[in-house]
Amino acid sequence: MSIGPVKRVPIALKRIFSAAIRSTMCSLVVLGLFGSLAVFVSPVKAQSPELQQRLADLKQAMAQNKQKLGQYTWMEQVTIFLKGEQKKQESFLVRLGPDGKPQKTPVNEAASSGGGGGGRLKQRVVEKKKEEFKDYADRMKSLMERYVPPDKDLLQQAQEKGNIALAPGAGAPSQVQLVIHDYVKPNDSMTLVFDKDQKQLLSLQVASYLDDPKDAVNLTVKMSRLPDGVSHMDSTVLEGVSKQLKLAIQNSNYQQL
Repeated sequence: MSIGPVKRVPIALKRIFSAAIRSTMCSLVVLGLFGSLAVFVSPVKAQSPELQQRLADLKQAMAQNKQKLGQYTWMEQVTIFLKGEQKKQESFLVRLGPDGKPQKTPVNEAASSGGGGGGRLKQRVVEKKKEEFKDYADRMKSLMERYVPPDKDLLQQAQEKGNIALAPGAGAPSQVQLVIHDYVKPNDSMTLVFDKDQKQLLSLQVASYLDDPKDAVNLTVKMSRLPDGVSHMDSTVLEGVSKQLKLAIQNSNYQQL
């Protein structure tokens, strides 16, 4: 049984099929390309105009206040508590240096409680413990300086990443809260209470940590105003949770230069 001759597809028809296939492939490539671009150039999540305005107000208020605060000196008292027991108290004369950072001159140092007598071995143990907790307290202070005062560049980065949320304040209607995540470290948080009418930062709360998230550090700052309207840190509480170490800082006696 013989098979008849195979009919050849006309050359013109082949060309039509080839062109259609090429067109389809090009369309798929283009669609794929635009799909990829959509991933890389998708617009940043839109932020409310109010949030942008409050951040702008906050940055401007901090810059102006920092300049005015540079015209003052004040007293800072630092009290250190370990497991609820006062261990040390220090006082400093403070003013802002040319770099805008506080320059502190020790005024006096109250004697630490406990640790009297007990022989040389006990004294060495006590001194070792003091050095250990002094180092820990210094690390807590260094961490605090990364949050206070808030840094305009870090605020800008947090805004661009969509890590700032605006919420009503718990006080007067003019108060708002700026809740910031991943500000200095992953999974940290900072809440700023800002008075939008007075253009003033009222308080600040931070939940952060040292090297490990288990080594939690909490910070609470309350602000006050001088008679000429200058805002300043009135009281600060810094807590190292795992060590039960607390630093209570009180500022007072502001004098204009």
